[in-house]
This record gives sequence, structure tokens and C-alpha cells, in this order.
Amino acid sequence: MAVRYVSGENLEFAYSVGRPAGNAVQRNRLRRRLRGAVELDLDLFPSGAYLVSAAPSAQTMTTGELGQAVRALAHRVNRFVEEGTK
Repeated sequence: MAVRYVSGENLEFAYSVGRPAGNAVQRNRLRRRLRGAVELDLDLFPSGAYLVSAAPSAQTMTTGELGQAVRALAHRVNRFVEEGTK
């Protein structure tokens, strides 16, 4: 998974799942699962706009693995924001 971050005052998310991840039903299911995983850990993300992208391999991730991946993304963004304020 990957994330693009733009600083801002509001907390906004968009999700991108490409065609290699499967047909429309499979991509939408993965998008919903991503949205659910992010919603559980919203407090970990600093304010800003995010584009969360998922690779085809995310289809086979369990809910717990998706949650871990989302927490790792939040950790990377926080580290990026902290380095930018130094």
C-alpha cells in the first residue's frame, strides 16, 4: 500500500484501487475494506488530505493485516510531518 499526503486543516481520504486488483466487484470490496481499516485508526493520522493506494496483493490480506498496513502508513506520514517541521 502507498499513501500520498498533502497538509491541510481537514482530515480527508480518497482511495485508489487499480484494475490489476481484479474486476469492479473485487476492487470495490477492497476499497470498502480499506475505508473500514482507516476509519478504525483515524486518530493516528495528522490533519491533511490523503490518497491511499492498494496493490493487487492487498486482496489477499486479512483484516488484521490491512489494519497493520494502515497503521504503518500513519506512522510513515507522522514521521514525514515531524521531519518537515524541524
